[in-house]
Amino acid sequence: MLIARSVSLFVLAALLEIGGAWLVWQGVREHRGWAWIGAGIVALGAYGFVATLQPDAEFGRILAAYGGVFVAGSLAWGMVADGYRPDRFDVLGAFICLAGVAVIMYAPRR
Repeated sequence: MLIARSVSLFVLAALLEIGGAWLVWQGVREHRGWAWIGAGIVALGAYGFVATLQPDAEFGRILAAYGGVFVAGSLAWGMVADGYRPDRFDVLGAFICLAGVAVIMYAPRR
């Protein structure tokens, strides 16, 4: 149950951070305006709070592991939101990152 909660929090954090950055990008680069930028800033702020809800209390471990989630999530976001098609090396890299997440977060420790 603890792992399911942790994974869910990582997914939510990725949606908020990647989504927030995408909204800012759309607001600035695609000239969609201040409402998009503001929504992005709110989402990015919410990401910061979600990260604190992880069951593990080690900040460095959480953010290091989240880096792998961010890599895979960013590729997935690009596919859904922008029609990006990752090549096999993108996919391989994402799987390697997610394997790193599993080792950092869920390997048995004392």
